[in-house]
Amino acid sequence: MADLRLSDAERQDALDVLSEHVRTGRLDIDEYGSRSAKVTSAKLVSELVPLFEDLPSPRPSALLATARPATPVQQQETGGLGAFVMRYSVPLSIALAIAILVVTRGRVLFIFALPLLVILFSSWRRR
Repeated sequence: MADLRLSDAERQDALDVLSEHVRTGRLDIDEYGSRSAKVTSAKLVSELVPLFEDLPSPRPSALLATARPATPVQQQETGGLGAFVMRYSVPLSIALAIAILVVTRGRVLFIFALPLLVILFSSWRRR
């Protein structure tokens, strides 16, 4: 993951979040002063991480934006029978439809209905 440079708007957002933590009593005014000075001098997103890692939500948008890419990777790593079925359901249903065509001697309804139902079901499951 690349360590991106901060914009002025992201620095201002981080200062606003620090102010919110002062209002809720999580930071005292001295700690706010030292952290806000570090925020204004920060050039990279990684410089904000230690300033907010001991604080709960809300978080600056710059830190939230860097945390988002981890979610799709975690979803892809999960496997199992469900992932296998979702990946191979359409090709298997087409093969099954061809087998049904041979067995039923050309009843067209089964040929098109089965893959269509599997495609509709798999797109419904992905939502």
